[in-house]
Amino acid sequence: MSESTVSIELRQQQDYQFQAEFGNGVAPLLADEPPPLGQGGGPSPVQLLAAAVGNCMSNSLLFALRKYKQSPEPLSSRITAEVGRNPENRVRVLGIQAELRLGVPAASLQHLDRVLASFEDYCTVTRSVAAGIPVTVSVYDSTGAQLK
Repeated sequence: MSESTVSIELRQQQDYQFQAEFGNGVAPLLADEPPPLGQGGGPSPVQLLAAAVGNCMSNSLLFALRKYKQSPEPLSSRITAEVGRNPENRVRVLGIQAELRLGVPAASLQHLDRVLASFEDYCTVTRSVAAGIPVTVSVYDSTGAQLK
Protein backbone atom coordinates (compact mmCIF):
# COMPACT_ATOMS: atom_id res chain seq x y z
CA MET A 1 0.00 0.00 0.00
CA SER A 2 1.76 3.14 -1.26
CA GLU A 3 1.25 6.46 0.54
CA SER A 4 2.93 8.46 -2.23
CA THR A 5 5.36 8.20 -5.10
CA VAL A 6 8.46 10.20 -5.90
CA SER A 7 9.61 10.62 -9.47
CA ILE A 8 12.66 12.31 -10.90
CA GLU A 9 13.94 12.45 -14.46
CA LEU A 10 17.54 11.90 -15.44
CA ARG A 11 18.85 13.38 -18.67
CA GLN A 12 22.27 12.51 -19.99
CA GLN A 13 24.37 15.62 -20.54
CA GLN A 14 27.54 13.93 -21.77
CA ASP A 15 29.33 10.69 -21.05
CA TYR A 16 28.51 9.77 -17.42
CA GLN A 17 27.02 13.14 -16.49
CA PHE A 18 23.28 13.14 -15.88
CA GLN A 19 21.09 16.00 -14.83
CA ALA A 20 18.54 15.00 -12.23
CA GLU A 21 15.33 16.98 -12.58
CA PHE A 22 13.07 16.91 -9.54
CA GLY A 23 10.21 19.15 -10.69
CA ASN A 24 8.07 21.36 -8.44
CA GLY A 25 10.54 24.25 -8.65
CA VAL A 26 13.44 22.26 -7.18
CA ALA A 27 16.76 23.15 -8.80
CA PRO A 28 18.21 20.40 -11.00
CA LEU A 29 21.35 18.59 -9.91
CA LEU A 30 24.20 17.40 -12.09
CA ALA A 31 25.55 13.98 -11.11
CA ASP A 32 28.74 12.49 -12.55
CA GLU A 33 31.09 9.59 -11.97
CA PRO A 34 34.59 10.42 -10.75
CA PRO A 35 37.55 9.90 -13.10
CA PRO A 36 38.47 7.76 -14.93
CA LEU A 37 34.86 7.04 -16.01
CA GLY A 38 33.48 10.54 -15.61
CA GLN A 39 34.83 13.99 -15.01
CA GLY A 40 33.70 14.42 -11.40
CA GLY A 41 31.51 17.36 -12.46
CA GLY A 42 28.97 16.62 -9.75
CA PRO A 43 28.32 14.19 -6.93
CA SER A 44 28.60 10.52 -7.80
CA PRO A 45 25.74 8.07 -7.23
CA VAL A 46 27.52 6.79 -4.10
CA GLN A 47 27.83 10.34 -2.78
CA LEU A 48 24.14 10.95 -3.50
CA LEU A 49 23.23 7.77 -1.61
CA ALA A 50 25.38 8.82 1.37
CA ALA A 51 23.86 12.31 1.29
CA ALA A 52 20.33 10.88 1.23
CA VAL A 53 21.06 8.64 4.23
CA GLY A 54 22.73 11.45 6.18
CA ASN A 55 20.09 14.04 5.37
CA CYS A 56 17.22 11.73 6.30
CA MET A 57 18.93 10.63 9.52
CA SER A 58 19.69 14.25 10.51
CA ASN A 59 16.09 15.25 9.76
CA SER A 60 14.79 12.35 11.85
CA LEU A 61 16.96 13.32 14.82
CA LEU A 62 15.92 16.97 14.54
CA PHE A 63 12.23 16.06 14.25
CA ALA A 64 12.41 13.77 17.28
CA LEU A 65 14.08 16.44 19.41
CA ARG A 66 11.70 19.17 18.27
CA LYS A 67 8.78 16.92 19.15
CA TYR A 68 9.92 17.47 22.74
CA LYS A 69 10.40 21.19 22.07
CA GLN A 70 14.19 20.89 22.23
CA SER A 71 16.63 23.03 20.22
CA PRO A 72 19.72 21.03 19.24
CA GLU A 73 20.84 23.38 16.47
CA PRO A 74 23.05 23.58 14.59
CA LEU A 75 23.20 19.88 13.68
CA SER A 76 25.94 18.52 11.45
CA SER A 77 26.82 15.09 10.16
CA ARG A 78 29.58 13.18 8.43
CA ILE A 79 28.55 10.21 6.34
CA THR A 80 31.12 7.68 5.15
CA ALA A 81 30.29 5.05 2.55
CA GLU A 82 32.70 2.14 2.30
CA VAL A 83 33.00 0.99 -1.30
CA GLY A 84 34.64 -2.33 -2.13
CA ARG A 85 34.13 -5.68 -3.76
CA ASN A 86 31.49 -8.16 -2.70
CA PRO A 87 32.01 -11.95 -2.75
CA GLU A 88 31.13 -11.97 -6.48
CA ASN A 89 33.92 -9.41 -7.04
CA ARG A 90 31.45 -6.64 -7.96
CA VAL A 91 31.98 -3.11 -6.68
CA ARG A 92 29.32 -2.32 -4.08
CA VAL A 93 28.61 -0.05 -1.15
CA LEU A 94 29.62 -2.38 1.69
CA GLY A 95 28.58 -0.19 4.58
CA ILE A 96 27.61 3.32 5.62
CA GLN A 97 28.63 5.06 8.82
CA ALA A 98 26.73 8.15 9.95
CA GLU A 99 28.16 10.46 12.63
CA LEU A 100 25.61 13.02 13.75
CA ARG A 101 26.60 16.00 15.89
CA LEU A 102 24.31 18.08 18.04
CA GLY A 103 25.03 21.80 18.23
CA VAL A 104 24.60 21.92 22.00
CA PRO A 105 25.79 19.92 25.03
CA ALA A 106 23.68 16.86 25.82
CA ALA A 107 22.99 18.18 29.31
CA SER A 108 20.96 21.04 27.83
CA LEU A 109 18.45 18.68 26.16
CA GLN A 110 15.51 16.95 27.83
CA HIS A 111 14.27 13.49 26.81
CA LEU A 112 17.53 12.81 24.94
CA ASP A 113 17.72 9.14 25.98
CA ARG A 114 14.22 8.55 24.64
CA VAL A 115 15.02 10.32 21.36
CA LEU A 116 18.29 8.42 20.87
CA ALA A 117 16.51 5.11 21.44
CA SER A 118 13.92 5.69 18.72
CA PHE A 119 14.80 8.34 16.10
CA GLU A 120 16.49 5.91 13.68
CA ASP A 121 13.30 3.87 13.30
CA TYR A 122 11.52 6.86 11.74
CA CYS A 123 14.13 7.56 9.05
CA THR A 124 12.49 6.37 5.82
CA VAL A 125 15.59 6.38 3.60
CA THR A 126 18.06 4.95 6.10
CA ARG A 127 15.80 2.11 7.20
CA SER A 128 15.13 1.26 3.56
CA VAL A 129 18.83 1.31 2.64
CA ALA A 130 19.74 -0.64 5.79
CA ALA A 131 17.67 -3.57 4.50
CA GLY A 132 20.51 -4.20 2.04
CA ILE A 133 23.53 -2.24 3.31
CA PRO A 134 24.73 -2.17 6.94
CA VAL A 135 24.29 1.33 8.39
CA THR A 136 25.84 2.33 11.71
CA VAL A 137 24.90 5.53 13.48
CA SER A 138 26.80 7.47 16.13
CA VAL A 139 25.60 10.64 17.85
CA TYR A 140 27.84 13.19 19.57
CA ASP A 141 27.05 16.39 21.40
CA SER A 142 28.81 19.74 20.93
CA THR A 143 31.45 18.83 23.55
CA GLY A 144 32.43 15.72 21.56
CA ALA A 145 30.86 13.28 24.01
CA GLN A 146 29.54 10.17 22.28
CA LEU A 147 25.88 9.67 23.16
CA LYS A 148 25.10 6.72 20.89
